[in-house]
Amino acid sequence: MAAREFHDGAKDGLEALEPLDPRKISSFDDLLVAMSKTAFGGRRLGEAFDVLWAMVNDPECKVVMTLSGAMTIAKMGKIISTMVDEGMVHCIISTGALIAHGLSESVGKTHYRHRPSMSDEELFQKGYNRVYDTLEMETNLNYVEHVVSQTLKRVDHDQPLSSEVLTRELGKTLAEQFDGDGILKSAYLKHVPVYIPAFTDSEMGLDVGTWAMGRAIDQARSQAGDGGDLAVLRAIHRSCPSFNPYLDLNSYTDQILSAKKLGIFTIGGGVPRNWAQQVGPYIEIGNLRLGLNVKPPRFHYGVRICPEPDYWGGLSGCTYQEGISWGKFVAPKEGGRFAEVLSDATVVWPLLMMGLLERKKVASVRRV
Repeated sequence: MAAREFHDGAKDGLEALEPLDPRKISSFDDLLVAMSKTAFGGRRLGEAFDVLWAMVNDPECKVVMTLSGAMTIAKMGKIISTMVDEGMVHCIISTGALIAHGLSESVGKTHYRHRPSMSDEELFQKGYNRVYDTLEMETNLNYVEHVVSQTLKRVDHDQPLSSEVLTRELGKTLAEQFDGDGILKSAYLKHVPVYIPAFTDSEMGLDVGTWAMGRAIDQARSQAGDGGDLAVLRAIHRSCPSFNPYLDLNSYTDQILSAKKLGIFTIGGGVPRNWAQQVGPYIEIGNLRLGLNVKPPRFHYGVRICPEPDYWGGLSGCTYQEGISWGKFVAPKEGGRFAEVLSDATVVWPLLMMGLLERKKVASVRRV
């Protein structure tokens, strides 16, 4: 066996780590930069901060934010609306449940801490819907339905609906009728489109479906005969809203194609994450099968916060490196910059947000 050569890391150009010295830290920005020079999860978070700042500070970059998990019930809603207000996000793709529970907060309703001594059977009887350690009142969701139905009254029923249209109109309702902050309100005021790919998988989806059935219920009752309410229900199930998800897909594709550069900031994974990333393959398929020659877009930046590692095999665990093989991301050797933080977003997202706001404030002062 040949003798080993003991190299010097500095001479080989390796990057030295540095102890995190609390006495030298006076801000969240300082803390995150210091963490990037440590190891393990701390380094991942610090590196994510660096990539996220580059993404939101790049004037040519359109930033897409994808959201899943119970982030609004977890009281992260104002972080989302602040990112929109500060111009850090230009497009949102979300689960419907997250937006619905955010609507509950936007119209002045409250979420509560779950008391472990209360059983789930007791919660059901009292109209308390549990999400992990937090409660959403059923009465909150009933009021959200009222807001949704009031909004639908002014929508042109001769035109097909999409989640983008509905979220924009709901944002208008919030802006005109409710005080306080809200994701859809901020998105409406900042002209940020909000897409919900799995729209029917949400309280809002159920609200819209029920609203459509309500327009036909009187006629169904008059024709039900001896079939009772079950016959009425089956009849009104044929009264579906005019909803076309391809309006969302093509609208979002146009948004992506208009960008010089692309960045994606992902909380969790699931449908929003994958739907946001599939424009590249969508364009490539069109080129191949329709005889077109459109340059497929790729994401230049990416930051993901999710506790799921890639070996679980789900969409939530899919790495950006894996996404390169699908034609969704620019490879690092071509300038792509990505960071993955394997953590609970409610722990690390506030830290990133505070660091971004601090650095943005300093940058604006320097420009003046």
